[in-house]
Formats: sequence, C-alpha cells, structure tokens
Amino acid sequence: MAINLNTKKILIIDDFPGMRKTVREMLYNLDAFDLEEVNNGISAIAAMQKNRFDIVLCDFNLGIGKNGLQVLEEAKVRKLLPFSAIFIMITAEQTPGMVLGAMENKPDEYLTKPFTTKQLLSRIERNIQRKDYLADIEKEKTNNNFPKAILHCEKLIRSGDRKMHSQLVKLRADLAIGVGDFKHAKTLYEEVLKNRALNWAEMGLGKVHFLQGNYNQAITTLKQVIEDNPMMMEAYDWLAQAYLANKQNPDAEEVLTSAVTLSPLAILRQQKLANVAEKTGNIEVASKAYRAAIELGKHSIHKASSDYAGLAKLYIENNANSDALDTIALLRREFINDPESELRATILETAVFHKTGNTDSAEQAFQLAKVLLKQQHIPRELQLEMVAACYQNEESILAEQIIEQLVKNYIDDDHFIDAIKTMHDKFGKADQTELLINKIRQELTKINNKGVSLYKKGKRQEALQVLKQALEKMPNNKTIILNITKILLQDVRVSGYNKEKLDQIHGYINQATQLGVEEHKIGNIKLEYNKIMQHLQSS
Repeated sequence: MAINLNTKKILIIDDFPGMRKTVREMLYNLDAFDLEEVNNGISAIAAMQKNRFDIVLCDFNLGIGKNGLQVLEEAKVRKLLPFSAIFIMITAEQTPGMVLGAMENKPDEYLTKPFTTKQLLSRIERNIQRKDYLADIEKEKTNNNFPKAILHCEKLIRSGDRKMHSQLVKLRADLAIGVGDFKHAKTLYEEVLKNRALNWAEMGLGKVHFLQGNYNQAITTLKQVIEDNPMMMEAYDWLAQAYLANKQNPDAEEVLTSAVTLSPLAILRQQKLANVAEKTGNIEVASKAYRAAIELGKHSIHKASSDYAGLAKLYIENNANSDALDTIALLRREFINDPESELRATILETAVFHKTGNTDSAEQAFQLAKVLLKQQHIPRELQLEMVAACYQNEESILAEQIIEQLVKNYIDDDHFIDAIKTMHDKFGKADQTELLINKIRQELTKINNKGVSLYKKGKRQEALQVLKQALEKMPNNKTIILNITKILLQDVRVSGYNKEKLDQIHGYINQATQLGVEEHKIGNIKLEYNKIMQHLQSS
C-alpha cells in the first residue's frame, strides 16, 4: 500500500542544521511538503502544543536542555500527539543505557544514523499501516471507552489476519486488564504460552498474578521473565512492586538497583529506588538515586521537589547540615512560587535548625510551615513530615489532628499506616498510634456495618447517605469509596440505567484508582461497570 506523505504534517527535531537539511530533503523526495523544523526540546514541545502533527522525527541528542527521550516523555504525559501520530527516535549512539532509556518510552520506531530515504520510508509506511489498522481501537482507548475498544479488537481478531493475530491478542489481553477482567486476560496469556514461549505473554501473566493479589506467583513468574530476557525492563518494575506488596523491601531495592544499572536514564525508576532504599536504610543507594533523579529531572516533565527534599533529609539524618541547607536552597531556586515545594523546604529548615541548635530560626520556619499547611491537596507523605516538625516544636495538638485525619483516610493502606507507626515510634508514641488506629478501625467498621445493614434491607439510598456522610469526613478512605461504588452498581442493576449514576460510578472508580486501590479489589467493580457500558453501546 503506497503512503501519500503530502497529506501529512511532519515535525523534524534536531539541533544540527545539516541533519535537519538531510532529513528535509529525504522527505521532499518522498513528496512531503508540510514540514516544520525546530532545534531543541523546548521548541519541540511548543510546536506540538500549537499544531497537530502526523509524524515526528526526533533526534535523541538535542544539545542543551531536553533530549529526545524527554520530549517523547512529555508529549505522552501531556497528550500532545494524537493516537494516530508516529514518533520516530533517531540517534547515532548505540550505548545500551541510551537505547534502553529511549525504548522504555516506547517510540513507534528507533532509527539509527546513518539511514537512507528508503529506510525512512519503510519505517513510516509500516507504522502508518499499523496505526490505520488499529485506529478504531486506539481512538476508543484514548477516550477511555474500553468496552467499545474491546468490540473493535474482537472484530479484528475474528477477521483472521494471521500477521496481526499475535499483536491483536496482546492488545485484547491489555484491554481485559484495563476493565478489570483479569480472568480473561489470564486465559489469553495462557493460550498463547501453550503454543509458544513469548516474553510478552509471560510478562502479562506476571502482571495478572500481581493484580489479582497473588504476589508470590507474580514474583516467581516475573523472575523467570527477567532470567529469559534481562532487557525487559518492565518486568523489573512489576517485580519490585510485587516485592513491595509482599513487604520484601530489600528484595525490591535489589531488583530496582539492577534495573537502574541497566537503564540509568529512567527517572521514575530512580525516584522509586531512592524511596525504597530510604525505607530500607540504605543511605548510600538512596542518596545516589536521589542525585540521579535530580539530574535527570532538570529537563523532565517528571522533575519533582520531593527528590530534592529526600536528598536534603538524608543529609540532615547524617548531620551534613551544610549540604542539607545547600540542597534546600537549590529546591527553592528550581521550584519558585510553588507552595508545596516551599512547604517542603520550610519543614526541612525546621529540622536543620533544630539539629544545629538555632531555636529561633527553627521556630520561625515552623510558624511559616503552619501557614503553608493550610493550602489544598498536600501529599500525604508531606503531611507526615509536618507531623514530625510539630513534635519537634512541641505542637502535639496539631500533630495529632493531622495524624487522626491521615489514619481516617488511609486506614486500609497497610504500607502508609506502617509509615505512620515508624514515624510515631521515633517520638515514643507507638502506644498512642495503636490506640488511634484501633479506634478508627472500630468507627469504620461501625459505619460499614450500618451501611451494609441498610443495603441488605433494600434501603439502598439510606445506605448511600450513611456512607457518603462518612466520606465527607474521610474523603480518601478506599473502603468507603469501594462500598459506595458497589451499592451504586447494584442500584443501577435494580432500578435501570441512569446517566447520572453511571457518571458517579465512573468518578468513584477513577478516585479509587488515583488513590492506589489494589487492582484485585477494584477489578470486579471495573468489570461490572464496563459490562454495563458495553451492553448500552451494543444495544
């Protein structure tokens, strides 16, 4: 099938004028004429914000500022490219770390310099054909309409295209996971593996084990995936998640350390390693990972003030107070006019000044932190840091108020409750924490029992009212959110389809996902919701 490039809008990103000229002439020879050129990452992002491109040809090395990997990373996070667009990463380098770093962000193609016009056309044609073939599926995925995407995918599978069969089955299994149908995804992966040992199917099976809460099975499967294919970086991430879920933090640290050694340019993995190593007490590994994350974050969409704060905290714990203050100052310079970052910096300063015996400065910093605490949407780990600052400044009443709300919101998150206990242990308040946790668990059980009792009596609206009132007091409580969603689903089944209720269900599912509810707890809810939506769309 001949591809007509004169209808395509193409962006060329390269810092060398000579290379831009070479690529431009290749494209002119292929009858392309709607071309735009930029010489750096910032200009590339600006161009994608302004225009809708069909093809992006991006060099990996772009000089000062963002590299090609970070351009692709940001384009994906901010959804700057349509699902039909093709992103081709171009590079002259072949170092394993760079290649893995580029491939982890999944460009559509990876093209090594030097290349010919024929090679460029071949890559473009192949991807346009693939994207056109999958367009209906990808369009619905982009719109989060998984039921419709599944219908399109199953239609293509039934068409019997042998060349595309494996990719379609993989896509269908991914869609099953997306709607919480882990049983069907597992069946698809196992059927593939009966006929052929494919890494993606074994990887998928490991993911399903994890998402179903079968962490030991996930660990066994994912370890085998890595043994068979040490370059499958995704397997390291899922294996680390499985170890963490199984409370095997040292094993998670070891896996992530191996992964960043192979692929050091993956900022999210460096951030995860820093966090895990800090929990295991491996200061050397944590410090190295925080520094790597800070360096990688300079031009990344994933740049985070928490990386600077994490490194400063390690300096404080090791009495390197001068280094801590330098890092805090750098944090402020990098995140100007950002209230959350200012709160992080101020809490850290409180700790440094206490360490150095500067009580007046510590008190001044703490008072500012109290003002900054009033802002909305403060991350829970930062609230926990504020609790520590409160205890250091003998403001136990405020500390206990924050802790009580955190426990109410996250009582069913074992890892975070453990973090609260660890922090409280440092201040000799372990017994107090246990009493509070038990008290709130009893309150939550009482609320749930009342809601369930009303629900069983057929009083669904009264049950919803009880749980929604509880949610106002505990807005991030996963158990309450899940119970509300289950009752709404039952209400829809009994009373008939109602757009307002379906929208509410979708909203609660999204909220639960954002709060990190384990997939094995929300999977059946997602599946039920998507079955309803699929029925509505096919009727």
